[in-house]
Amino acid sequence: MSEIPKISEAEWEVMKVVWSKSSPCTANEIVDALIDVADWKPNTIKTLINRLVKKKAIGYEEERRFYLYYPLVSQAECIKSETKSFVKRVFGGAFQPMLAAFLKDEKLSPEEIEELKRLIEERKE
Repeated sequence: MSEIPKISEAEWEVMKVVWSKSSPCTANEIVDALIDVADWKPNTIKTLINRLVKKKAIGYEEERRFYLYYPLVSQAECIKSETKSFVKRVFGGAFQPMLAAFLKDEKLSPEEIEELKRLIEERKE
């Protein structure tokens, strides 16, 4: 897919459920997964599912009386798209100021620092 759809915060919650399933899931399975977490009514969740279908973030196949939903975009693709959008909107597209702002405000464990160093070293190559 060439263009990743813009997904709202609420729609992300639905996508996380769909991504977490190893096979297509029904609307009721999505509702059951979110009903306690998000404190939404079933119709709200079904509306979010329909929006995601219209945005082509999830697809469906009809099996008997049920619609089985599956992701059309990967979680990694969506995270990459959201990250680029955030950096562009908030930091004018410059990654370094975003990283600097993050590092000033966050306490990192020695393991996290080492992982960041490793990632930076990989980018040099």
